Amino acid sequence: MVTAITQGVKISVETIFQDEHSNPANEHFMFAYRIEIENLSDYAIQLMRRQWFIFDSNGSVREVEGEGVVGIQPVIEPGQNYAYVSGCNLKTDMGSMKGHYSIVRLVDETSFRVAIPEFQLIVPYRLN
Repeated sequence: MVTAITQGVKISVETIFQDEHSNPANEHFMFAYRIEIENLSDYAIQLMRRQWFIFDSNGSVREVEGEGVVGIQPVIEPGQNYAYVSGCNLKTDMGSMKGHYSIVRLVDETSFRVAIPEFQLIVPYRLN
């Protein structure tokens, strides 16, 4: 698990290789990731947007950007957390992801970015 804290918002990421949804012969490697967003600040926040950079070990980079996460823009109260699971496919058996969330502090509508720490996507047999 990797973790980062930006302006009182803690992001933790876990990854799982999805063997049953992968097809190495066709350069298709599927990974799931679980992200937990903890609001350590004194103010309610809302996640508005996300931006991802996805790296394959063959040198390719993809950028994904859009509103919210998994179709919603969650409000997270002080001391609360929000977790979700999503997925990513790679053309290689190793890669990584990183990015940021655009967050709004609801009390004064201040916008800021929260770093999503870089995490590795590695097929388990590569670790042997």
